[in-house]
Amino acid sequence: MKLKRFLLRYYPPGIILEYEQGGQVKTKSIDLLDLKANTDINVVVDEIMKKEQLITASKAEQLRKIVIRLQEKLSLSRDHQFYIFKVLRTHILPLTNVAFNKSGSCFITGSYDRTCKMWNTSSGEELLTLNGHTNVVYAIDFNNPFGDKIATGSFDKTYKLWSAVTGKCYHTHRGHSAEIVCLKFNPQSTLVATGSIDSTAKLWDVQTGTDLCTFLGHFGEIISLSFNSTGTQLVTGSFDRTISLWDVNSGKRIHKLTGHNAEVSSTQFNWDCSLIASGSMDKSCKIWDTASGQCIATLKDHEDEVLDVCFDYTGQYLLTASSDKTANVYDVPTHTLRRKLEGHVGEISKVTFNPQGTAILTASSDKTARIWDPESGVCKQVLEGHTDEIFSCAFNYDGNIIITGSKDNSCRIWR
Repeated sequence: MKLKRFLLRYYPPGIILEYEQGGQVKTKSIDLLDLKANTDINVVVDEIMKKEQLITASKAEQLRKIVIRLQEKLSLSRDHQFYIFKVLRTHILPLTNVAFNKSGSCFITGSYDRTCKMWNTSSGEELLTLNGHTNVVYAIDFNNPFGDKIATGSFDKTYKLWSAVTGKCYHTHRGHSAEIVCLKFNPQSTLVATGSIDSTAKLWDVQTGTDLCTFLGHFGEIISLSFNSTGTQLVTGSFDRTISLWDVNSGKRIHKLTGHNAEVSSTQFNWDCSLIASGSMDKSCKIWDTASGQCIATLKDHEDEVLDVCFDYTGQYLLTASSDKTANVYDVPTHTLRRKLEGHVGEISKVTFNPQGTAILTASSDKTARIWDPESGVCKQVLEGHTDEIFSCAFNYDGNIIITGSKDNSCRIWR
C-alpha cells in the first residue's frame, strides 16, 4: 500500500487518506471528532502516526500542517452577526423547502407553484427553473458533495432527477400511489430514496432510473428518511408510530423500532451512525442503538409535539424542536437536558446546528428565526423580516450564510 495524498474534511474534522493498493486507488477516513481549538497538535499527530501505518515519518510534517488547518477552521469566530443580504420573491405560491449545495454557492427552493428553482447565493440571481411536475414540489435534495444533480419529489406521485448544470430532466419516476413527501440521495450519489404517503419507501438507481427496491412494512405515511454515512442502511419514520432500519443492498428490514405512542415526525442518524434519534407527536424524543435496535433513552422534557431532531457532528449533543415553542439541547452520553431554548412565541418546526457545532438555528411560526449559543442557551440573534411562518432554514458548509424559507413566498439570505 502506498499513500498518494491527504484530503481534508472540515466538518466534522477529519483526514481522508487516498492510497494505492493492488493497482487500485482507495480511501480511508481518520475522524478527529475530539479536535478542539485548544487541542495539543503534537499529541494528535503522534496518535495518528502510531495507529496509521500508511503515514510514514516523512509525511509527519505535512500531517501536522493539515491538523493545524483543521484546528484553525474550528477556531473561527463564534460571534458572527448575521445581516439580511437578499430578499428573494422566489415563487408565486408558498415555499415548501430550501437546500444548499455543498459549497453554499447556490441553493434550491421547492414550492406549491409546482416548480423547483435554483439560485445564486451571492447575487440572488435565478439560475434554473425546473418545470414539469403537475402538483406541489414538496421534497428537494442536492446530490452533495457533488452538487451536479437535483432530485424533486411531488404531490403528483412522481420523483424527477435533474441536471443542476443545464436544468435538463434526466428521468421521471412513477411507482408511488400517493404523494412523495421526503427523498434523499445516498452519500455516493448513486441512489435516491423516496418516501410516500402510500406507506412505502423506494430505492432508485440514479444512472439508469431503475426502480431497484420497494421497502414494505410500514402501515402509515413515511414522512422522514435518511441514509447512514456509508449508504448501506436507510432509516424511515412513519405515522404508524414506528421507525424502520433497512438494509439497502437486500431491501430487508434490519430492525423495527417501536415505543412511540403517536406519529413519528423526524429521524436522524448521528455522525458515526451508531445511534438514531426520533421525534414524535407523543411529545418525546427517543435515542436508539443502531446495532441492536434497542431504545436506550426516552427524552420527555417537552410539553407538546416534537417536530424535529438534529445531532451535532460529534454526536455528543442532540437538538429537539417542539410545538411548545421551545427547543432543547441534550447531552447524548448522559441523556440529560443541558439547555432549554426559550424565546419564540410560536411553534418551532426546524432546528439545526451550524457545521462547527458552535451555533443553533431555529425556525418558527412566529415569523422569526433565532440563533443560539449551545453552551449557554442564550439567544444571540433574532432574524426578523418575514411576514409569515418560517418552516425551513439551513446553514451553508462554512456556517457563515443562512437561508430561511417562509410561507410569505420569500426566501431570505443572511450573511
